[in-house]
Amino acid sequence: MRTPLTIDDPRDPRLADYVGLTDAALRQRFEGEVGVLIAEGELVIRELIRSPYPVRSVLVTPARYERLAADLTTVDAPVYLAGRDVMKAAVGFDIHRGAVAAADRLPLPDPAAVVAGASRLAVLEGLNDHENLGALFRNAAALGVDAVLLSPTCADPLYRRAVRVSLGHVLHIPFARLTPWPAGLASLTAAGFEVLALTPRPTAEALQTVVPTSTRVAILLGAEGPGLSGPALEAVRRWVRIPMADGVDSLNVATAAAIAFHHLG
Repeated sequence: MRTPLTIDDPRDPRLADYVGLTDAALRQRFEGEVGVLIAEGELVIRELIRSPYPVRSVLVTPARYERLAADLTTVDAPVYLAGRDVMKAAVGFDIHRGAVAAADRLPLPDPAAVVAGASRLAVLEGLNDHENLGALFRNAAALGVDAVLLSPTCADPLYRRAVRVSLGHVLHIPFARLTPWPAGLASLTAAGFEVLALTPRPTAEALQTVVPTSTRVAILLGAEGPGLSGPALEAVRRWVRIPMADGVDSLNVATAAAIAFHHLG
């Protein structure tokens, strides 16, 4: 670990990776151009250090540095110490956790490479809420899902809020974009996966009665609200549902995913 450096000016150019963290448009443009991701909080930074993503720098208050010092011994990147007022002025909000880190993104792998070593997949269509996406990755890590495939319309799993809600587990689960969509789903069937579409439609099989016909299973989930599109459902032979009490139309997508992951894990 390098010797920590104290920063007193929020406009210091060394903090460029952290500017305007609450400005979604700015961050999407900046992170896409520079190829950077942000990890927020002690737990997430520890997961980042263990992940394959190269750390660019760490920004912490002196108090948080003391708690992270042992973990940072293996980090060959600048560690910046700043008071909460300096951090707030730089990032645009009061970081109660007192710790953020920046890391380099890695090139997205080819879907075939992600699928090759997997026996359980989550396949997502149109998930555009970062917190739901982060929670789903956390559930996937906990319940034995090997990898995640995203439709082109899904949000960025490495956006700060998604990484934070996943508690950093998104940094360990392989993921890729599946194109063309939904025609690309046929490649999963060709690879030996049984693709199960999770839908509340009454004609779907009740999840608790489902026995997969293959040792390789892909669970297809749609966005909160609209659910899976018609073309995506039509591309899949088998639909499954989670039976619910009368008067309840659906579950949160991350919750529904967790139930399905557990049953089919």
